Amino acid sequence: MESDVLKLRLATGIEVPCFVHGDVDARPLMLLHAWGESRRSFDRLVPRLAGFRVLAPDLRGHGDAEKPGDGYSLVAQAADAAAILDALDVPAAFVLGSSSGGYVAQQLAVDHGQRVQALVLAGTPLTLRRRPEFADSVEALTDPVSVDWVRDSLSWFPLQHAVPEWYLQDRVLDGAAMPADIWRASLEGLCEATPPTESGTIDAPALILWGGRDPVLSRADEETLCERIAGSFLKIYPEAGHLVLWERPAQVAADTTAFLGSLG
Repeated sequence: MESDVLKLRLATGIEVPCFVHGDVDARPLMLLHAWGESRRSFDRLVPRLAGFRVLAPDLRGHGDAEKPGDGYSLVAQAADAAAILDALDVPAAFVLGSSSGGYVAQQLAVDHGQRVQALVLAGTPLTLRRRPEFADSVEALTDPVSVDWVRDSLSWFPLQHAVPEWYLQDRVLDGAAMPADIWRASLEGLCEATPPTESGTIDAPALILWGGRDPVLSRADEETLCERIAGSFLKIYPEAGHLVLWERPAQVAADTTAFLGSLG
């Protein structure tokens, strides 16, 4: 089974790495990571995704991707995602987004609907227009971003289940690799955007995964998101928090595989 990290020069003007895993002829599944993370946040998920050709890029400003000073609007990030598919010569793919990565996935489905066959939205917001409580902390960031600050920031999204220490340390390193201005610009781009389900229509079927103990996203919002996407299904993980990808990778993989397999 093939695995490689490809450097992609995008039509949107930046270069990003993309981890590609799986058989060449398997169904493509693009994974979009959350704000402050990288493609490596899917390290515990990818081995459990059988039957797919997994495409896991670092998004603009994150991980090992180029870090320009602009281009962090939600629309621009969705354009980057479409350009990644172009660079890989993939006409359309399933798309799984974790947290804010699912917000980008929604915008991709609105702006480039023909590229999205189906969505899996794991701990994904309906809207980010509400200023988060931690915004002041991000505004005060200076370079170099300390690993202590990033580790403390993990408390913004309390975990309900144990997560391996190596995985948490990797997420801390992801965050420390981002300059302060990228932390701010990427958060601003998400929070200033018109929510995708208000700016257009998502025609792709969607599986929405939500942790029942999520202190960030409400059940009411997730139910509204489900109502706005025709052919969508909301599945609740009663004991999980916001970061369902971190806490329940095996369950996310099983539910993703079953849902996408049911589509034919």
